[in-house]
Amino acid sequence: MQVHLPLFNYLWFPMIQNELKNAPRWIILGTDLLICLGSITIAFLLRFDFQLDHPDMFYLKQALPVLFCVRLISFLSFKSYAGLIRYTGSKDIQRIFLVLLIGSAFLFILNMIAWFAGIKYNIPRTIIIIDFLVSLMLMVLFRLSIKISYEHIKNSAKDKSSVIIYGAGEFGTITKRALDRDAGTKYTVVAFVDDLKTRTGKTIEGVKIIGEKDLEKFIGNKEIHHIIIADQTLIPSKKKDIVDFALAKNIRVLDVPPSHSWINGELSFKQIKKVKIEDLLEREVIKLDKQKIKEVNTGKIILVSGAAGSIGSEIVRQIAQYEPKCIILLDQAESPLYHMETELHDKFKNLNFDVVIGDISNETRMTMLFETFHPQIVYHAAAYKHVPMMENNPAEAIRVNVKGTRTLADLSVKYGVEKFVMVSTDKAVNPTNVMGASKRIAEIYCQSLNKNTTTNFVTTRFGNVLGSNGSVIPVFRKQIEEGGPITVTHPEITRYFMTIPEACQLVLEAGAYGNGGEIFIFDMGESVKIVDLAKKMIKLSRLELGKDIQIQFTGLRPGEKLYEELLNNEENTVKTHHPKIMIANVKEYNFTEIQNHINELINLYKDSNNTALVAKMKQIVPEFLSKNSEFEKLDF
Repeated sequence: MQVHLPLFNYLWFPMIQNELKNAPRWIILGTDLLICLGSITIAFLLRFDFQLDHPDMFYLKQALPVLFCVRLISFLSFKSYAGLIRYTGSKDIQRIFLVLLIGSAFLFILNMIAWFAGIKYNIPRTIIIIDFLVSLMLMVLFRLSIKISYEHIKNSAKDKSSVIIYGAGEFGTITKRALDRDAGTKYTVVAFVDDLKTRTGKTIEGVKIIGEKDLEKFIGNKEIHHIIIADQTLIPSKKKDIVDFALAKNIRVLDVPPSHSWINGELSFKQIKKVKIEDLLEREVIKLDKQKIKEVNTGKIILVSGAAGSIGSEIVRQIAQYEPKCIILLDQAESPLYHMETELHDKFKNLNFDVVIGDISNETRMTMLFETFHPQIVYHAAAYKHVPMMENNPAEAIRVNVKGTRTLADLSVKYGVEKFVMVSTDKAVNPTNVMGASKRIAEIYCQSLNKNTTTNFVTTRFGNVLGSNGSVIPVFRKQIEEGGPITVTHPEITRYFMTIPEACQLVLEAGAYGNGGEIFIFDMGESVKIVDLAKKMIKLSRLELGKDIQIQFTGLRPGEKLYEELLNNEENTVKTHHPKIMIANVKEYNFTEIQNHINELINLYKDSNNTALVAKMKQIVPEFLSKNSEFEKLDF
């Protein structure tokens, strides 16, 4: 069979001339054609066991120009050479497969035509198949090798971000492999850090393990971009030290999530997140008496007020693990309550619960609730908690925090509730604001009511919780996202912090052990200077104070203290079974006397006379001395 080159030139020369404008593509096209010529040669050699004198090797000379023409026409027609080879992907490989398959099919057809026409031309069918496979393999390998070489040159070690992994155990190794697999072109692990002497000096996959004491020396003048904390056993104080060290060196800190949150049991690089300020304020894991908590809550009908709030929702999540008979979610916030309902449907498939929208100060609505469900345990977390807002709206603080609590407490007695656990606040200690005083009055009422009923009234009192509604951390985070300034009320102001899960765990523990009448207070750890908290959040956000963002001091707000009090010294607390839970020694009130006072206070609410309301609150709680407030005039 003869190939008429003049006809070929007439049909294809204009296309070739046009394509010549892009020389690199023609390099790819030429290489592909050379690969195809080599492939057909390899196919002949493989088919005839490398016997060069085999009679059928004669057909190779005829096959070469035919194959060259067929491949050239198919490559030009489908432009298999036109893609950017350094970005070769599955689509490019599919195109190559299709182009080669069409060309090989055409060779089969030529074989048949030549045979029927009696032309002395033949390429054995097996050779066409072998040629197709070898051409496909070599063309794909060619492209992938170019792609890999390009990536290697582009992402050379000097262009990669240097990473140190803290923890050379199993999780450290998994972290490195996840990094290599998912982001190896951008990051390179330069060292592992571990405080176990049995590991230091050794290597993991070619990376040296150094001791913690040698970390600063190792870093020296090196530019380290990230430290990834992979050690899952680190205590919070140790983690804080690592982060402080990294921030001082202007190194970004990332954290490997707990293994139970890995997708399909495998860690991916995208799951490794930057350390948040909440992580640095966490404390050691609390040991709970889960058996006792289970005994109290399992199989019971449980009412949680404020169930859509930060504390109430977490109490619901934790109680759900103890198989209650039913949980009643009570709140007046429609949208958050809907989101909570959706979450419970998703996470707790077998949980029996009911959602009730209602105001705890609405006696008719609350009576209907108790009449319908007959709860056995009540966790009362509903309250107004925002200090400056309640300072400007004392009537609402009375309506919700005092009247609402009294309503739920009285109905609990009437309907035989076994245990009523009230969530209070450290601001009830020597209150300086309306909010704290209203919570103290609610505490007094529950404690005094406990003496005259079979319902056990237990109060739990703790400080600020991380991430709660109105907490300073979400406010700072939003201000940082908006470019600042970060507003801090006073350079010396301090607060105690506790995570929401930790606070709720202690609420359940205290509630389980409370016999009635106690006010439990929690060990809140060390107080935190708010301005230092703001500075650390700025550093964690990779910003520079004074250059990228400012801190602005706005002055103490109405009713705000510089320092919170917890009554956690030995003189005014009693130890309990749990090292983080104590019982406060507080003044006890006569129920009839306090009942009369509260009746008068609620009657005053109807007139919304703020001065009269606050004056009555100060009469009930003599230690209530206002700070930075218009109500200071009532203190004498």
